[in-house]
Amino acid sequence: MRANLHRHATDVPTAVRNLGILAHVDAGKTTVTERILYVTGTTHKRGEVHDGTTVTDFDAQERERGITIFAAAVSCAWDGHRINVIDTPGHVDFSDEVERSLRVLDGAVAVFDAVAGVEPQSESVWRQADRHGVPRIAFVNKLDRAGADLDLAVESIRRRLRTVPLVVQLPIGREDAFVGVVDLVRMRSLLWPDGGGTLEEGPVPDALLEEAFRRRRLLEETVAELHPAALEEFCADSAVSARTLTAALRDLTRGGEGVVVLCGSAYRNRGVEPLLDAVVAYLPSPLDVPAVRGGYGGEVLERRADPDEPFAALVFKVQATARGRLTYLRVYSGTLHKGEVVLDVGAGRTERIGRILRVQADRHAEVDRAVAGDIVAVVGVKAARTGATLCAPAAPLVLEPPAVADPVVSVAVEARRGTDTDRLATALARLVEEDPSLAVRTDRETGQTVLSGMGELHLEVAVEKVRRDQGLEIGVGRPRVAYRETVSRGVSGLVYRHVKQDGGAGQFAHVTLDVEPLDATSGPAAGGDGGSGGAPRFEFRSAVTGGRVPREYVQAVEAGCRDALAEGPLGGHPVTGVSVTLTDGATHPKDSSEMAFRTAGRFALREALRASVMTLLEPVAEVTVTVPEDAVGAVLGDLAARRGRVSGSASRAGTAVLTATVPLAELFGYASRLRGRTQGRGSFTSRATGYAPVPVTVSGAAPSR
Repeated sequence: MRANLHRHATDVPTAVRNLGILAHVDAGKTTVTERILYVTGTTHKRGEVHDGTTVTDFDAQERERGITIFAAAVSCAWDGHRINVIDTPGHVDFSDEVERSLRVLDGAVAVFDAVAGVEPQSESVWRQADRHGVPRIAFVNKLDRAGADLDLAVESIRRRLRTVPLVVQLPIGREDAFVGVVDLVRMRSLLWPDGGGTLEEGPVPDALLEEAFRRRRLLEETVAELHPAALEEFCADSAVSARTLTAALRDLTRGGEGVVVLCGSAYRNRGVEPLLDAVVAYLPSPLDVPAVRGGYGGEVLERRADPDEPFAALVFKVQATARGRLTYLRVYSGTLHKGEVVLDVGAGRTERIGRILRVQADRHAEVDRAVAGDIVAVVGVKAARTGATLCAPAAPLVLEPPAVADPVVSVAVEARRGTDTDRLATALARLVEEDPSLAVRTDRETGQTVLSGMGELHLEVAVEKVRRDQGLEIGVGRPRVAYRETVSRGVSGLVYRHVKQDGGAGQFAHVTLDVEPLDATSGPAAGGDGGSGGAPRFEFRSAVTGGRVPREYVQAVEAGCRDALAEGPLGGHPVTGVSVTLTDGATHPKDSSEMAFRTAGRFALREALRASVMTLLEPVAEVTVTVPEDAVGAVLGDLAARRGRVSGSASRAGTAVLTATVPLAELFGYASRLRGRTQGRGSFTSRATGYAPVPVTVSGAAPSR
């Protein structure tokens, strides 16, 4: 395809592409990544997921389970560009790995199964990329499978993802006879007739010429509707040139107004080279994205992707290896040299960079420097956590860290041998450092160590990692979900007086609160509790007039109310969806203080919640179950027994696809139950959709946990 496929990429940011591979489980993300490494000459043997020989799924658990668990970074060169690729997990339990990866990426390739189209987790990761404003191109994979249909897959992209698909290829052959594609931009054929080894260019086959011209015309019309330059040329010439079309597709992709759609079969090595061409042509370089913003000392600062700017980088992953602690960085500006001293702004300490590594999953190549736009790992950073900013000491800056989701499932863990208790505590602390979506706490009533995470599989993988890495025997309790509490009907005019005299300076604070459900005051914009992470939804307003409560005390009342949200009256669960209004108050000239008003705010809201009608919320998931048609009745009955609500069904190639919303607590052990009811022929996937009321509403105080 080129005279030299493996030219060295330069250190110029315009020649760098930082992209992620996003998809649902089993859509072929890891195989696409493996073929990219093979085609670019980075590897000389094609790794296979089913053989456990892939580069990016290098962890023992990944190879045993056949799924991606940890986001893995690799680097390769193509057409004078360096491409940094992060292969992300597709399972919902590891969506936080996707979140951290998207925070540092400039673009992405979304991989879709040509038979299934857009699947639940495909939609979830697409929405994650929307939140981060990451431009994407789509690759419809597995066109060699029985039942593969590019048009149906594209229609699902249009319908479910609510975007404009810009299809730039037409398949040559169907299913087993799929041998290549027609490039609709340049009107040429690209064939892999010898099993995917050698790409051959040629004219469009006569049998497909009419269809190719029809689809090219449709592409021109769609692009002309969205892009002014393409529209101007289309109106003048009744056509759009390949050059103008390429430029317009680049602009639409980077602006998020459309998504370029390519197709192929990664397993058969068909379609990878044009996918790499599209990455270079359409996805942005570090210079094409807005300058990164941060802050320091109350000032908003910007840093451009310029090697001559002050150094600034974000830590997006920490990994403990046999060779030491690896800290993964996205360099946003400046140049980092080996041996240099950098500042961890959040911790207020300096770190010396021992080595800089170009990452190839679990293999590394040492380099002398990293420049703006690079994704590298460094050795020597001892304390920086995920989300930390490393920067030049003379130019401090704090970048926004990746969002961390709230855990939804917990298990109690304990060392089988009492002498291993301290070792287990150390291992769990290291685990949380590597994966911030895990949390460890000690239950105040039972004294048990509780490990919390994003799902049953997430916790299973975490516990197994500790067992293998540390050689510990660990006992694990039954999983429990993370409930929340919310206000169904609030109270008005609750008065709380905090008065304390203990011989020294006294404490005095008087507050009056109104408490309401948040949605009642904020309307639809407030939305539901998506359960995707962040603090509980809470709104605080002050309606105090006449200076009866000074501003600094109002802020203290708000802080006290936030303290009270940690434990609700029903069972000590976090409270969400609450609107609090401070309507009145009083101060004492000597005894009032911020501490007194914070205490008053905390106890006042606790009393108000006890007096309110509270509802218990539980995490729910959207479940997609694929079963043989003769097992549909048994599966529907089982879903109903698990309090599931079926929202849709469809038939596809002799199987039924059922969609239902099921409480997360009812999904524990569902995989084995489903296999039993379908003789091993059924499968399911799930994605968290938020919180829903448990069908019991309680008024007043309830027993604690």
